[in-house]
Formats: sequence, C-alpha cells, structure tokens
Amino acid sequence: MLAPPPYFPSNQSDLLEYTRRFAEESPLPVLLYNMPSHSKTEFDVATVRRLMHEVPNIVGIKDSSGKMPYFQQLVELAGEREGFSVLMGPEELLAASVLMGGHGGVCGGANLVPSLYCELYEAALTEDLRVLHKLQHRVQRLSAKLYTVGDPPNAYLTGLKAALQLTGLCSGRLAEPLFALSEERQRIIAQHLRDLGIELASTAAS
Repeated sequence: MLAPPPYFPSNQSDLLEYTRRFAEESPLPVLLYNMPSHSKTEFDVATVRRLMHEVPNIVGIKDSSGKMPYFQQLVELAGEREGFSVLMGPEELLAASVLMGGHGGVCGGANLVPSLYCELYEAALTEDLRVLHKLQHRVQRLSAKLYTVGDPPNAYLTGLKAALQLTGLCSGRLAEPLFALSEERQRIIAQHLRDLGIELASTAAS
C-alpha cells in the first residue's frame, strides 16, 4: 500500500512519477492509499486514471478521504480496467461505498470483529437494507464506544489497539511516538467491550 510522501506536499506531476517508479520496482502488487489528512496530498482522479492505465502493477486504491463524491468518481473510473479495486477506508462508510459500487473496505474494526464487517459487506452487496441498517447500527455503536476514549487525533488507533489487547488478540503496544492508553482508560474500553457483547481475555483489566 503506497500513500503520497507525507512531509512535503506533492504536485500531481511529481506524485505520478514517484508512484510510477515505486510500482515498477515493487516485487508485489501496489494498492494506492489516498489519505490526504495524513499526507497533505490527494491522488487526483486524473492521476489515478493515468496510473491505472499505464502501470499494470497498480491494482487498486484505498480511499480514506471520506469524500463520497470523490469515491464515486473512483468507482466509475474502475470500470475502465478489469480487476481494479476501489476500497473504502472509514469503516462507517463501508456499506454506503459498496452500495455505490465499491469493492469492499479495509476496516480497522474487522481486526476485532471480522464477522460483523463481512456480514455488513454481504448485506450491502445483496442490497438487503433491513439487515444492513441493523449491522450499520452495530458498527456505529462500536465506533462510538471504542474510538472516542483516547485523545484525538489518534483515539481511533489507541482504542482499537487497547481492545485487541483486552480480547487477547495482540499486544496493545503502538509504534512510538504513539503510546498505549492508561490503565484507567483501558478499564473504560474493557467495560465498553462488555457492553458490546465482545468477550475479554481472562487476563484483561477488570
């Protein structure tokens, strides 16, 4: 997964050349990562189109901008090349993106409750709106319970990592300069997990 370089803002010409060179030298397929809140620079639709047609090793794009008109343009663009995937970043928008023709998502919460996001995807794919609304409510509730306990702008990540540790799936340690939630806040996450019906590991905070 390749995002625009995060330090200096890039113009689209430089971004195009940087991405092309990276993808041509990569031994693995490349997924573009559009996250302007972190990288300062967005992949313009015209840039994505050129990369899609000119660099076979680029196989899709994950969009975390949260801008649905932009996402819709990407979906329409994907029709120009078979097998080019357009994926949603924010999990709260997964269902809407699939209904718009998107191909799925890269959802942080799926590390914790994969079945929930698989079921939501299937409900959107089959346009089962009754089931979709019910599952969307569960996703929104999980987000509200777990992603707001820490301090912004990293509360989503610290909350998720705490939840993963409390359920025994992995360590809650983050790469510096980010740090795990305090024990007090971990206890809040633990209670929220219980409220959500998610089982804690036997060693979890009480």
